[in-house]
Amino acid sequence: MAAAAASRELFTEGVRAALHTWPVLQIAVDNGFGGVYAQQKADWMVDVVQQYFHDNADLQQCEVEDFIAELMNQEFDTVVDDGSLPQVSISLLQMFSQWQQGALQQLQHTISTLTQKKSQRAKVTAPPTQSDEESDAETQAMDCDSSTTHNPPPPPPPQEEEDGWTVVRKK
Repeated sequence: MAAAAASRELFTEGVRAALHTWPVLQIAVDNGFGGVYAQQKADWMVDVVQQYFHDNADLQQCEVEDFIAELMNQEFDTVVDDGSLPQVSISLLQMFSQWQQGALQQLQHTISTLTQKKSQRAKVTAPPTQSDEESDAETQAMDCDSSTTHNPPPPPPPQEEEDGWTVVRKK
């Protein structure tokens, strides 16, 4: 019984590796698409997906895709439309098949490959911004430059018509 629980835990680790290395879920978590509890929802999603595999026999790829897409839509308000959903579903189905066949060494290798990909994930950062002092100096320099190069001619004095109206002309 302990061996079965340990192997089931190995499949759960596989689901965790597949979902936590999936860029769509990571973007949703990093940007708070799921609210303040986005990371907890991602962890919960691991348990729900592994339970889905155990509760349903002979799952097809489209069923897994639909289930994960529905979870992403409901929990993270995210529609997955980048073509990565089939890849994640195939990966999960492959790991579940390995687990069912008792190929635990192969499953462990798949998990370690996915975790290595996670450590290679690129981080997106905003470019450094100018300090306020630099931008103020540039603005002052621009103000000085613009005042010396562009002097509009003085407007002509308003003219009064015979009937007492003042004519307003374009500059």
